Amino acid sequence: MVASGVHKDAAAEGVAMAIQLPAAIEHYVQIENTGALERVPECFAADAIVRDEGQTYEGVAAIKNWMVTTKKKYGHTIAPLELADRDGQTVLKARLAGDFPGSPITVDFSFVLVGGKIRSLKIGG
Repeated sequence: MVASGVHKDAAAEGVAMAIQLPAAIEHYVQIENTGALERVPECFAADAIVRDEGQTYEGVAAIKNWMVTTKKKYGHTIAPLELADRDGQTVLKARLAGDFPGSPITVDFSFVLVGGKIRSLKIGG
């Protein structure tokens, strides 16, 4: 127990500092980590596009199906590390862990947000 009035520095203790994510990205990370796929329309625009592993998924139904398929295949989780704005995109650098070679890896998730929802998402390089 820490003595009254003494505060430990979270960074010095190796504890990850919280990153303030835009609501749509926060929802996306929560869906990926919990599998609450009924919440997909909360974060993706109706005409959203996702690019991942050389494939393109258009519309909420296709994106939801992609999320179901990848969750079953990889059982992955996302841990946000950094957030930056680059060339009109919001780029989340995150640790992606799951059932795939090299796990965990650090991956860039490049979002375009419009009207508080994800209009496009490109995962990786």
